[in-house]
Amino acid sequence: MRVRMLCLGRHWNARTYTYEPTRGDFDGAPVEPLPPDFAALAQRIAADAGHAFVPDLCIMNWYGADGRMGLHQDKDESRQSIEAGLPVVSVSIGDTARFLLGGVRRRDPVQAILLESGDVFVFGGPARLRYHGVSRIVPGTAPPMLGVDGRFNLTFRKY
Repeated sequence: MRVRMLCLGRHWNARTYTYEPTRGDFDGAPVEPLPPDFAALAQRIAADAGHAFVPDLCIMNWYGADGRMGLHQDKDESRQSIEAGLPVVSVSIGDTARFLLGGVRRRDPVQAILLESGDVFVFGGPARLRYHGVSRIVPGTAPPMLGVDGRFNLTFRKY
């Protein structure tokens, strides 16, 4: 994994693989709340994709030119959230990413999809536990008006 991460609503502790209300693996400070405007955006995107969803956390990832994230499942939210198939809502800003989407088993075939700035990706219901990742970033593809290098990805979830 080559990514920088900021969490809102709940902190993802990469050492314990758990969500927590404080940044236990960093400085112990409380996690900043998820801004209502962010939650409303994710809720509208999920509704457009056919999912009822009120997120309570956002992981904001920044990928530089060498950014990557291996295939993984987002399965560390609450049992109720996973069992309900509540979606993950992903918003891409900046450089294009080569996004990998597999099946619910690690050995299932993987499809590569280019996610450009402004693209959203929603996976919920039976697709909620599909393996996914980012294999590469295409530097210099962000819209010039953004004035950014790299890719920002906001992933919204309901713990």
